[in-house]
Amino acid sequence: MTSTLSPIIQAFSGAVGSASANAFSYPLDLVTTRLQTTRSKRLQGLRGALAILRYTIKKYGVRALYDGLHSDIASTILSSFLYFYAYSFLRSVVSKRTASKIASSSGKTVAAPILTISQELGLGFIAGVASRLVSTPLSITTVRLQMEREGSDDELEEVEEKFEEGKGAEVPRNGKQEKGVLYVVKSIYEEQGLKGFWRGFETTILLSLNPSFTFSFFQIYRHLFLQGVNRRRPTPKQAFFGAAIANSLATMILYPLILAKTRLQLAKADSSSSPATMLSVLRTAYRHEGGFPPGLYQGIEAQILKSFLSQGITFMVKQRWVAFINHS
Repeated sequence: MTSTLSPIIQAFSGAVGSASANAFSYPLDLVTTRLQTTRSKRLQGLRGALAILRYTIKKYGVRALYDGLHSDIASTILSSFLYFYAYSFLRSVVSKRTASKIASSSGKTVAAPILTISQELGLGFIAGVASRLVSTPLSITTVRLQMEREGSDDELEEVEEKFEEGKGAEVPRNGKQEKGVLYVVKSIYEEQGLKGFWRGFETTILLSLNPSFTFSFFQIYRHLFLQGVNRRRPTPKQAFFGAAIANSLATMILYPLILAKTRLQLAKADSSSSPATMLSVLRTAYRHEGGFPPGLYQGIEAQILKSFLSQGITFMVKQRWVAFINHS
């Protein structure tokens, strides 16, 4: 992230990388959403993820694994572009001020001063909040589309039990079609009005720390494990593993908030009860679904796998674009 390229090019490269990664790992994202909302004890962990994949393909076909992909790609491109632009711009400003201070105090010229972890976190957080404020409506639409064709936990458990017994469970094909973006947007608006498109945004604000943590861990990785020119411009392979590990660590720290965000975005308005909040969702998960860590980390295995692949591919593609533009 120390490239001297303009923020607009950094933003474009980051958006392309994020969109590529999401398209590749999207089925895992859909499965993770289902794992985060299921109440079944059998449908947990990687075994549950495989069961959901098998069931979805058999009942609805492979295309069902990509329900909501179009709105997710739009959300990803918009969010990533705004994030990388804001982050690169703010980082450039802070770096120049830091270099100026070093030059005035010591007389030494530093082209790319190393920012502190607190500075990295602050810049990433500000950029994350700004980008998610714009992209959250598309994110909520995507989650709703992912859950349109879900089967019941009981049916899925029954199919998985027969599969484990080697009975070759048959799943009747269902021609139910995705209702589409317009239908989902209309449903959200009818339920809660415009504020429904930012449901759970308080959790989203806190989750803006995810890219901050990711970039901070990535900076630590670069300075601990890379040397010379690779420290400033990691190779695609180094960028992949560094970013994947960094994002996995960030995801593990913030996962309860990710769980709460998904459940809040899927919750429908109910006049007979008080609105769900981040704290009420986390309290329910802790008290009634296994406490810590099982309840608060339900579905984390699929999320970590998805984050590892997605963030790694994002950085790898971004580094390739940056290298290509630098040599053009």
